[in-house]
Amino acid sequence: MSDDYQPQSAVAKWIDKRLPIVTLFSGHLMQFPTPKNLNYWWTFGGILTFCLITQIITGLVLAMHYIADANLAFASVEHIMRDVNYGWLLRYIHATGASMFFIAVYLHMARSLFYGSYKEPRELIWIIGVFIFLLMVATAFMGYVLPWGQMSFWGATVITNLFSAVPFFGEAITNWLWGDYSVSGALLTRFFTLHYLMPFLIFGLVILHIWALHVPGNNNPEGIDVVKGQDTVPFHPHYVVKDVLALVVFMIIFAGFVFFSPNILGHSDNYIQANPLQTPEHIVPEWYFLPFYAILRAIPDKLGGVIAMVSAIAILAFIPWLDSSKVRSCKYRPLYRQFYWILIIDFIVLGYLGAQPATGIYLILGRLATLYYFLHFILVMPLIGYIEKPKPLPKSISEPVLSKEEQLAKSGQMA
Repeated sequence: MSDDYQPQSAVAKWIDKRLPIVTLFSGHLMQFPTPKNLNYWWTFGGILTFCLITQIITGLVLAMHYIADANLAFASVEHIMRDVNYGWLLRYIHATGASMFFIAVYLHMARSLFYGSYKEPRELIWIIGVFIFLLMVATAFMGYVLPWGQMSFWGATVITNLFSAVPFFGEAITNWLWGDYSVSGALLTRFFTLHYLMPFLIFGLVILHIWALHVPGNNNPEGIDVVKGQDTVPFHPHYVVKDVLALVVFMIIFAGFVFFSPNILGHSDNYIQANPLQTPEHIVPEWYFLPFYAILRAIPDKLGGVIAMVSAIAILAFIPWLDSSKVRSCKYRPLYRQFYWILIIDFIVLGYLGAQPATGIYLILGRLATLYYFLHFILVMPLIGYIEKPKPLPKSISEPVLSKEEQLAKSGQMA
């Protein structure tokens, strides 16, 4: 980061002298030294920021027309869709945006796991990211309840009832959440309030996340420390252009869902108004909750299922200490790389099983997938670090590129 930046215009100089926001912006964004070998997997940080801002803006407008009342909530959503100018567009952007948000965050986390971005000195960046993910899950669940359709109502009933499994205080916690003795308008009002406020808390954690990132700097595909000036380039324009291109592609896919298949990621039963007297044939959450829902159902005991589901997210915060290898990037870890892909497949399988009935072969597979999920972090990660023989690390991030160029040059001369 350049420390000798000076604002050019008189207005910028006047502001910067009293509040050095221009210097801060230039140093931490425009001129921030970034490893010159980052690939497109590193663009999901900017994409996630775009998703969060989109959700906040559309959510604010939707909140102006939504009524958090058990008798009027469903009708107010229909009012937004039919009578509010471009209300259908705002609602579809917000609903589809939640799915796109989770697609981006899962890819962002998968990249961090592959390249070891959670290892020293970036442990706190990863832990803050886990807290952001946890808040995203809570916010998305509360948002799913607000349309007050059949899946909203029964999903809220199933999930909030899980708190009753907590020893001694379970019933009290459940009744406090409900604000009543059953799922009703009181819970809807509370969830609406929290759903409105929590994105701003997430935004604050995102600022901390970026701040923590700018202390050690970015990790890179080679997983080695970089030399500023030699191995880095300013963030602008090199990565601004790259991020913008990736964002445009992401927005095209986003728009494709919004305009052509806005309901493909949702459930048709949620277009039926909530009815406490009619239970849907199969209660399922949104797709991005399905892996954790499968873990919940894999445990025969109610309290055990709750503990397993919460632990499935909480264990992520301990990965920096569970992984015993000193090598960051899976590019140089041939043995662990295979287990990494097994974990990815296992997570996808859990997502599929979460959408199936918890009976027969689906239940057995769910228990096996759940077992491997936890064994990967508790057993595989610590053990592989001791028995694996990593490939030699390059001396700098330029070495792999230069060696390829030399090989190409030699092959060209031989030809």
